[in-house]
Order: sequence, then C-alpha cells, then structure tokens
Amino acid sequence: MTQLRDGLAARRMSRIPPYLFAEIDKKVAAKRAAGVDVIALDIGDPDTPTPGHIVDAARDALPHVENQRYASYFGMPALRQAVAGWYKGRFDVDVDPDSEILPTLGSKDGISHLPFALVDPGDVVLVPSPGYPVYFTGTVMADGEPHILPLRAENGWLPDLEAVPAAVVERARILWLNYPNNPTAATAPRDFYEKALTFCRRNGIVLCHDFPYSEVTFRGYRAPSVLEIPGAKEVAIEFHSLSKTFNMTGWRIGMAVGNEAVLRLLGQVKTNIDSGIFPVVQRAGIAALEGPDNDALNGIYEARQSRTLEVLRDLGWRDAVAPDATFYLWLPVPDGYTSVSFASHVLDQAGVNVTPGNGFGEYGEGYFRLSLTVPDQRLDEALERLRKLTF
Repeated sequence: MTQLRDGLAARRMSRIPPYLFAEIDKKVAAKRAAGVDVIALDIGDPDTPTPGHIVDAARDALPHVENQRYASYFGMPALRQAVAGWYKGRFDVDVDPDSEILPTLGSKDGISHLPFALVDPGDVVLVPSPGYPVYFTGTVMADGEPHILPLRAENGWLPDLEAVPAAVVERARILWLNYPNNPTAATAPRDFYEKALTFCRRNGIVLCHDFPYSEVTFRGYRAPSVLEIPGAKEVAIEFHSLSKTFNMTGWRIGMAVGNEAVLRLLGQVKTNIDSGIFPVVQRAGIAALEGPDNDALNGIYEARQSRTLEVLRDLGWRDAVAPDATFYLWLPVPDGYTSVSFASHVLDQAGVNVTPGNGFGEYGEGYFRLSLTVPDQRLDEALERLRKLTF
C-alpha cells in the first residue's frame, strides 16, 4: 500500500506558526471540558446581535432562486454602489463602483490573498509588529519576505518608515498599516498618512490600509480614511469589513477599495480561488451600508471600557489610558511575567482568557490584549475575578 512520503509539508509551512486564535480556542475548549467556566476576553467578536433590518434583508432574499446560485466574482452592482455611497457619505471619498471596489469574503480574505497578486519570491512586505498575524503569514504563503516594522509605545504605536534600510525599501512591494490599530487600539493622525503616502509614492510601494475598526470610536473621535488624502488612490488600497461596524463577523463580507490596478490583480487571484460572496449575504450587506448607523453600539463599548479601566487601575495599571477607538485594551504585563505566562496565570487562576501580546509578533511581547466584546454581566464577573488575583 502506498504511503505518503516524508517531508509532506511545503517548506513554507515551517515559517507559519499555528494561527493564534485557533490555538486559543483549543486551550479554552480544554478548560471548559474540564469544568472551568471560562470568560473569554480574547477574541474581538461582538456579543450583541446583527441589527434587525440587516437580518430581515437576508431573510427576505433567501427564498429567491437568483440568490441561491453562484454569485458574481466581483459582487453585485448594487453592493458596489452601496459601498461607494457609504464611502462618499462617511469620508467624502469618491470611488468608482465598477473599477475601484472589490467585495471580499471578509477583509481577512483580501488581506491574505493580496501578496499572491503582488509579491514574487524574495520580494519584501513591510509588516508592523505587533500586528494582525495575517500580514505576516500571507506574505510567507506567497514566498515573500516579511520585514518587521516595530511599533513602540514611545512612538504612539506608529512605524518609523524612515528607519527602514534602503536595501529593504528597494525590494518592498507592500506596506501594511492598520489604524485604528489591532491590537494596540492606537489611532493615526492625518499627517502620518500623508507621510506614509509620500514614502510609498517615492518608492513604488503599494500602501495597504486595514481599516475594520473605523466606526468603533469614542468621545467624538472620527477615524480618517487614507483615501481622504488627495492622490491616495495612486498608490493605496483600503480593506474594510462589515464585521465590527454592523456585528457581522460570521457573515463574511468586506471590501477592498482604492487603486484600480491593484484591485484588478487581487480580483484575478480571487476569481481562481473562490466563487464570490453568497448573494443573500450581499443583500444583507446592502441593507447594512444603506441603513442607519450602528452608533449606539459604541456607547455600550465606551461604558465597558470605563468600568474595565477603573478596575485595572485599582489593580496596578494606574497609567492605563482610555483609547479613542476599537473595543480593545492593550496593557503591559506585570513585572516578572511574559505575555504567555501572564495569560496562562489569569486563565488558570481566574478562568478569564486574555490574549498574549507576543501572538501579534515579537514586539508584542510584554503586553496582553483584552477585548470588551462580552455581555455586561459576564464582563463584570470577569473583573471581579481579576480583583481577587495576585500578580
């Protein structure tokens, strides 16, 4: 009988770590199987439901046979028109729905596939650390070389683009940015985008802005789109998603917006990999984009942020500042702990799961991320458990 040969895995697989949240899921599942009531403050998955008018749109679309067949590879014209209308209304940015918008199966889909369209073996991708792990793994899967851009607290969690060696810049094809930021919750000022666009234009690099938290903001802050900067579409695309804005994480619908040539290449990859977004989900997405804002949700997150920071400051994080965006808190671990040992301590002793910062890259070591996407009662219970811990 024929057996699989040794060395089954492609060489690139040795460079790809297990996906952070899949590993966390396994650990939490084992605890729960052992009878532990785990409160998960790790993954950013909104706990409140998708707004009713969006669900109704999907329900109304489902019985129609035209919504049960293969979807257009490039999204329904009505969906692309809805994206264009939303960008115009929210950011005063004009985008051509026929050439400057590409719907995606959530933003992770587009982010992970873009390097296949732009990166040859040996090309460099500028990857922030700490950052969303898919920037790194997507590069490796395309046989590119990630060059890490350290994000540090003293620099407002912004990368120093001028510090990138000239030899690296010469080989770079993509620069990843993400503000409001996951995991640090940092925001970026308009002049930072202007400088980043100048850097990319000067060096022939595609600026890719990952922007799913634009609408999760507090105290009057409004996150700017990189596409608001004049001339941005010459070198930039922006990935967005309905996941966080409209509580649609499981629906898998997002979009890439911006430079026509880049989106054409990404679309070429996607037509060979997937068959488009389920039409029922597209109808729901249209209802989301053309319907009312989901701003009431931000009031819930802001109240949770305030209560959580009050407890954390009492526990020793006295300098913790309330971020203006995202539903995350990014905090240093106590003295004597690594990111993993602290997360393990909290899980083992309190049954509360937080995300170790090193899961977001080497420059996340020494920090942990806490998500506010659990019901108020469970959050309050988690905070009471933390009060009883010793660090």
